[in-house]
Amino acid sequence: MSLKGLKLFDLLPALYKLKDAQIAQSLGPLLTPAEQSQLQSLQALAPPLSADSQQQLQQLTAKAARGPLQSLLMIVEEQLAVLAEDLDRLYDDQFIETCQKWVIPYIGDLIGYQPVNGIAPAVASPRAEVAHTIGFRRRKGTVLVMEQLARDVTGWGAHAVEFFKLLGDTQYMNHIRLHNHYSPDLRNWKAGLYMDTAFDSTAHKVDVRRIGSAATPGRYNIQNIGIFLWSLTAYSLTQSPATAVAGNPQCFRFSMLGLDMPLFNNPVSQGEQISTAAGPTNVPARLRRRILCSDLQNGAGSVYYGEGNSLSLSVNGKLLNPYQVQVCNLSGNDGSWSNLPPSNSPYAAAVDPELGRIAIPPPPSGTTPQIAASFYYGFNANMGGGEYSRETGFLVQNDAWVLPFPDTAVPVRYSTLQNALNYAVGELALNGQIALEITQSCVLTEPSLNVDLPSGTTIEFRAAEGCRPTLILSGAMVATGGASSSFLINGLLLASRAAPASPLPAALLHAPLTRPDGTPNRLGQLTLTHCTVLPGFALVAEPSGLQLTAQSSILGTVLTGELVTAGFSDSIVDATSPTEVACAALDGASAGGALSLAGCTVIGKVHTTLLNLVCNSIFWAGLAAADVFPAPLWSDRKQAGCVRFSFLPPNAITPRQFECVEQASFSAQPLFFSLTYGDPGYAKLLDSTPDAVRRGAEDGGEMGAFHFVAAPLRESDLRVRLQEFLPVGMEFGIIYQN
Repeated sequence: MSLKGLKLFDLLPALYKLKDAQIAQSLGPLLTPAEQSQLQSLQALAPPLSADSQQQLQQLTAKAARGPLQSLLMIVEEQLAVLAEDLDRLYDDQFIETCQKWVIPYIGDLIGYQPVNGIAPAVASPRAEVAHTIGFRRRKGTVLVMEQLARDVTGWGAHAVEFFKLLGDTQYMNHIRLHNHYSPDLRNWKAGLYMDTAFDSTAHKVDVRRIGSAATPGRYNIQNIGIFLWSLTAYSLTQSPATAVAGNPQCFRFSMLGLDMPLFNNPVSQGEQISTAAGPTNVPARLRRRILCSDLQNGAGSVYYGEGNSLSLSVNGKLLNPYQVQVCNLSGNDGSWSNLPPSNSPYAAAVDPELGRIAIPPPPSGTTPQIAASFYYGFNANMGGGEYSRETGFLVQNDAWVLPFPDTAVPVRYSTLQNALNYAVGELALNGQIALEITQSCVLTEPSLNVDLPSGTTIEFRAAEGCRPTLILSGAMVATGGASSSFLINGLLLASRAAPASPLPAALLHAPLTRPDGTPNRLGQLTLTHCTVLPGFALVAEPSGLQLTAQSSILGTVLTGELVTAGFSDSIVDATSPTEVACAALDGASAGGALSLAGCTVIGKVHTTLLNLVCNSIFWAGLAAADVFPAPLWSDRKQAGCVRFSFLPPNAITPRQFECVEQASFSAQPLFFSLTYGDPGYAKLLDSTPDAVRRGAEDGGEMGAFHFVAAPLRESDLRVRLQEFLPVGMEFGIIYQN
């Protein structure tokens, strides 16, 4: 008989039950004075009783009718139930699926599981990781399990290659590799295109260097296994308007800012369990001209082109089919691109995926074709705005107080962005927090924008979930307000068609000293989240007491008043050159307000009154000839504040330092893929960056804006997990493909 639900009193002979009932009647109810009072109160209530009152009445009535023997046996039953629960739990604790949380490390220790940091979502659960380890043991030593571990542990695209299969040697007759020719087939253009990449299929001579060597790793040897990783992510833009090139009506660019940018492949999932090795379609790699050209010939069976795939084009609202798109090399200066389609071209558009350019046949005179594209671009992390998820960070969650732009009401309440902001300010009288939400990935051109908030109110100016709008301003977005007012911007890209000014850049976002009526601007908070203020332009904050914050954003020069407090996290502040001013006062030379940085990369010189707290950051700065700055990083106050686990320029004037790396000749310094905004590897550290910087943060991760990505920790997790599943006598090396 199970111990659960056991009623000992029911097993007694009837004689004992009757005797116990008689004792209960003679002694009276076994209730405390408080319980008796509560029972009388419940009995006096008029029916019907609430569910809680009815339950209490039943419990007190049953207790009043019980005798001492039944009460004693109920206490014994409780202890037996605890014992039964413990026995059942002991059985459940033998299995990873049902065990208690504290048992997981013990089961992992029994099977020899090595714990990891768990950065990637697939390995964030220790229970799942131990369970997967048990499952992977059945496939131990296979290249597919190593590929799956690389994908799951890092969260990046991955492909594992056994290099002995690519050696140009005499083959064993029982294991002939028919496609491994010592002399490559020169007519096979794909083999040449993928040479020396993860998908290389040509034969190579032996390379005797160790694949695990940090300095000069080898590849092609019998014992070597290469783990290729794609650490950049492909980000989508849906129905984004193409930008026309001035001077030639045939030419367009995918970038909303009119920049050249390579297109990326939207990786096709291999499923939860990898059964076949990854191919070029399964990783977020750059789209190549010849690959896309070959794919378009498949028509409706195209892998890269089409709705929901890596690329699709619409002209005047009509989706082009694959046979209407031609792939060309459209290189050349603006106005003189090569291979422009003639007027009698059978194609509706020509595309260059490596430059991010579009060309169409000459349009009829006086017409402007509307071209929209859905495509993917490459970047390192969720920063600066995009169609990635941001909804959890929205301040206004109640849809009743969210105003969409364009307006969906009838009649229309506002038609321009400035009118929408004015209407939102008017609605603040009904609710102190209003959100104005742009619901399209569009380009909005405005001369300037102005918002003036009443005291104690908040406007959240944001892009809707899944959208990345671009605001092209001729002037600036000006934010003012009364005391304790807040202006929040989320998911927007602020840019300008004008050339950056010199020596100080023009402001794209400006909080001036006074409001439109001439009274002091007392705006309390200006917050940017997942925003971009185009590098080459400035963010200017003047009012005393203003709190300026930025998270996961890309900013140009930041100029602040002396009594403005600025705090940035997981962001880039880019003055476009190490010798330009990144952070300072309004004149670009005096000390700006107090500054706090957490996981940031600052490109340019900094002069501040106080470095309140700086951690896990990189200052990439230098002095120009006859510079007025005594040092590239200059804090007026050195007795307050702290700088920790950060990379500093030479001769930095800072408060106390802890575990910092200062730039000097022949010393460790960051090595960037690119410092040009718009490049896929913008501000990303090369994997060859010395560990003093790449693993110099407080948690062992990299310094700089992408500290939160934890790339070195993902790599360390991968090395730990691969060691167990590596075949005997083999070695592996990690090779980054982007």
